[in-house]
Amino acid sequence: MTLERWERIWEIPLIGLALAFLVAYAWPILDPRLDPDVTSFLTAVSWTVWAVFALDFAARLWLAEDRRQYAISRWYDVALIAVPLLRPLRLLRLLALARILSRSATRTLVGRTTLYVVGTAIAAVGLGALAMLDAEHDAPGANIRTIGDALWWAATTVATVGYGDRYPVTTEGRFVAVALMLVGIALIGSITAAVAAWFISQVEAERAND
Repeated sequence: MTLERWERIWEIPLIGLALAFLVAYAWPILDPRLDPDVTSFLTAVSWTVWAVFALDFAARLWLAEDRRQYAISRWYDVALIAVPLLRPLRLLRLLALARILSRSATRTLVGRTTLYVVGTAIAAVGLGALAMLDAEHDAPGANIRTIGDALWWAATTVATVGYGDRYPVTTEGRFVAVALMLVGIALIGSITAAVAAWFISQVEAERAND
């Protein structure tokens, strides 16, 4: 069994598990009055997903030729397995979806950039809002207490607008905010680079036709 074959076989099942985790993570946050039995079941689902991802990473690490380099290149897998109690960090499991998107992306620079930017922006706003609401909803003095507040905060943060009407008051929430700021800066940089590359290619094409 090669590493490439293992990843190809388990890619779709792991994406399904990542989506199951998203439901298990988001449902109690969006509905705090959820039945305790349902909450316990969703918690069990979350830990089951963690265990499966841990076993999958262990198998991939065993199959890798350079295990140290592989672990470094998959830092997010190491993080979510090593620190399972940091709830917002568990959302890194959803990065498994990025591998499928990357393979199905168009081959042009503009196509890839558009796919990445749109996908990353939507994911960042949605997941950032969930993580922030999880950290802030019951904190003393918090002003992000509903999913609407959290989505508005996440959208303005990713867009690097930062109106300041909603902001985190907890340490955990501020870490989420820093991560979302970095994503916003990276998105703007990607858009700028893609537009510049498109203009350059257009100029070169015109020169070639002259």
